[in-house]
Amino acid sequence: MDSKSERDRKQAVQRHLRGEKPGSICASLGYSRVWFYKWLKRYKGGDPEWYVERSRRPAENPNRTEQEIVEIIKFVRQSLYNAGLFHGPQAIFWELEDQGVRPLPSERTIARVLAREELTHRRTGSYEPKGTKYPQWPATCPGDVHQTDYVGPCYIRGESTVRFYGLNSVDLATGRCATEPVLSKGRDCTINAFWASWLRMGVPRIQQVDNELTFFGSRRHPRGMGQLIRLCLWHGVELCFIPIREPWRNAVVEKFNHHWLQGVLQKQEIPTAEELKQRTLEFEQTHNSRYRYSKLKGKTPLQSLSAYQTELTFPRSERPPQYPLPKPETGRYHFIRFIRSDARLDIFGDIFHMPSEAIYEYVRATVDVANQKLTISLDNAVIDERQYLLR
Repeated sequence: MDSKSERDRKQAVQRHLRGEKPGSICASLGYSRVWFYKWLKRYKGGDPEWYVERSRRPAENPNRTEQEIVEIIKFVRQSLYNAGLFHGPQAIFWELEDQGVRPLPSERTIARVLAREELTHRRTGSYEPKGTKYPQWPATCPGDVHQTDYVGPCYIRGESTVRFYGLNSVDLATGRCATEPVLSKGRDCTINAFWASWLRMGVPRIQQVDNELTFFGSRRHPRGMGQLIRLCLWHGVELCFIPIREPWRNAVVEKFNHHWLQGVLQKQEIPTAEELKQRTLEFEQTHNSRYRYSKLKGKTPLQSLSAYQTELTFPRSERPPQYPLPKPETGRYHFIRFIRSDARLDIFGDIFHMPSEAIYEYVRATVDVANQKLTISLDNAVIDERQYLLR
């Protein structure tokens, strides 16, 4: 059914065709002469639906991304996705920049294209609110801090089912990784895996781990210095244990574990332990040479390492040390702990009572091997010192 506006347009033209003057028509209908001549011109154009309102949207949008650029964005996104690499707007922008694409679309434009083409997915993961100050280790140069974590157990199913774990390490300054599959989290496998990682990544200044039993030794002998502690001390590395039941303090390597699972185990079946070793090494090389991170300003981990021009320290021998390792006489290792209302500092079952100012705060407890001393610091200030006889 015609609207009132359309009926007025038809009536105005019909009255004009019967000889009525435009001024009289406009005055009776309440429109201007410009309105009248606009619709009279439309009528004379011969369109049978001349009286229908037309869209005022421009036929072309000069700001719309050229279709060729859209297709390039889609192609690059698919290529990164198929390669198991990051494929969000920022990663696509860096890839287009490297390929010399012109005109280079902005990240916002790329994001709009991905949304329009339904090539996006929601980011998952929990939000960690800001809270009590945490004594984070600074990582300003390659080798300053390595985060290491076990992931698993995982399984490969070929002729027989094999259970294994992945010992994954990440250098915080450059994002470089090293990943070692092991059949057991026992002492020997763990030490060998750390050694192999150091051979490729370099020996760190701070080696940060969680509170896995194999990392510290034994709760029955908390001062006995487990084999990993001894390995680190003998090579000038300060081992640091993050707070108990706070895995997000190793957030970088925890996130890497997810990429490792996707890149190694979810691509295709792995029939043997030998192929697992090869696939893991291939993923490590791909990650270090092709994955791009915003914290590295779009560089890959190897590009970031090259930009630092820092000389790394590597183990002197390719063969790991023999067991058991003797007790070192120098060096330091650390524990970061949150002190609750009971004011107790728990070091693998060894309990120390803390001053009141440490309650509801994170403290760093440092064992000085040479002086047999435990120093507790709060916000880089020493608040307590204790004798700590190592056995």
